[in-house]
Amino acid sequence: MTSSETFRTPPHHAPQNVEILGPLRSGRATSRAALAKVTGLSPSTVASRVEDLIMQGHVVETGEGESRGGRRPRRLTIRGDAGLVGCVDLGVDRASFGLVDFAGTLLAERHTALDIAAGPREVLSFVVRELVDMVEHADVPEHTRLRGVSIGVPGPVSSTSSRVIAPSRMPGWNGVSVAEIVQRDIQVPVIVNNDANLMAAGELLNAADAAYANQVYVKVGSGIGCGIISGGQLYTGSNGWAGDISHVAVPGAGDVPCSCGRMGCLDAMASGNALVREMQLAGFDVPSVEAMIALARDSHPLATRLLRNAGVMTGGVLATIVNFFNPDRLVLGGVLADSAVFVAGVRSTLFADCLPMATEQLTVDVTRHQGTGGLRGAARMFLDQVFSTEGVRTLS
Repeated sequence: MTSSETFRTPPHHAPQNVEILGPLRSGRATSRAALAKVTGLSPSTVASRVEDLIMQGHVVETGEGESRGGRRPRRLTIRGDAGLVGCVDLGVDRASFGLVDFAGTLLAERHTALDIAAGPREVLSFVVRELVDMVEHADVPEHTRLRGVSIGVPGPVSSTSSRVIAPSRMPGWNGVSVAEIVQRDIQVPVIVNNDANLMAAGELLNAADAAYANQVYVKVGSGIGCGIISGGQLYTGSNGWAGDISHVAVPGAGDVPCSCGRMGCLDAMASGNALVREMQLAGFDVPSVEAMIALARDSHPLATRLLRNAGVMTGGVLATIVNFFNPDRLVLGGVLADSAVFVAGVRSTLFADCLPMATEQLTVDVTRHQGTGGLRGAARMFLDQVFSTEGVRTLS
């Protein structure tokens, strides 16, 4: 398959059936009657389209649903064994791998150390080997095969070319087409996105998420990134850079150099790497952010103060975003979200600096999918395209 071909698996579905597939995938409807209520279509139209989707292999009947009087409705679900999506969440020093079926179920996952600075050839060769091994050992029906790969990287990705652009923590990756490299070894469609965007998408997985149609997801790990959900959809802006808060200047930060060439950026002041560097400069042998968080849990004065200050700085930058965007929910993910001191600093600053009307209905939460949010979001982005009217286009 070339990069210009459209990927459609299971077989083609009529564009009008997308409005049936959407509620089934989200869980808002699991029967013909519920689909008629949710979509506003007539019961006969719903029945016809459901039968069409069953014939095409998109949807299956899995038994009887809950009765509300009268005959029990037949339960409908997306056919999960139609294919697998290989999902990859690359970080600066770690990587996560997952296999997700077409119903959106995470079937298997792996987490391993990784040095993104090893460069695209070495890293992506490792990615391919891991995915191939996972597929070979997957406990799935024999006909269920890998249908595509969805990858998140810790740097900006152009929404027009799918190339990595000017990443601050990925030496040797500028201008690289991750899809092209991976497709040399795995001949399936490959899509690529920024890791924070995928984590934001991973927070929207079920019907209950409709109450949080406008969200800001902040990944606070080795670096700092942000993904925006607007109206229930990932918002990437005109070129894919929306949500990049890592290079927002922190007021009063001083002359702390950032990888972008400027001084006092949030990433240089409050990221995990920045905090570990501060601990090491103070003479403490702290090898990782996790080790620093463990020290803070043991009431280490410097570790606690640095984490709290990082939360305050991050909250100050996010206050401007909350005042401007007025989201329903702000989500903290990444390793720093495991620090109660950091999270408390973000929360207290947000509610102190924001207008009351902006925070009246705002919830501030730690991610529900720590460690797997990027994988779930990667699968969602791929499957959103599979079940769209256009299908999936491999990007290069």
